[in-house]
Amino acid sequence: MTDTFRDNPDLGRFELETGGLLSIADYRREPGRLVIPHVESDPALRGQGAAGRLMAQVAQVARTEDLKIVPICSYAAAWLKRNDPDLIA
Repeated sequence: MTDTFRDNPDLGRFELETGGLLSIADYRREPGRLVIPHVESDPALRGQGAAGRLMAQVAQVARTEDLKIVPICSYAAAWLKRNDPDLIA
């Protein structure tokens, strides 16, 4: 299955589409920061790593835009601590 990542600023979320199903990371942009209050995958994608692939893309956006991430969501916080702790604000 191929993933398609996109920023959906109208809804304030990043989206990862996998086989027609979505994983989302809601966000709010603040000066120098990207606040992530919620990450969720379609139930059919759970356990397949979709949320982790989404977070990897979110981290890439943060690095590209020189932003730190404020992970309010417990999943986002745990993922960042394990994979990219330097991005945590």
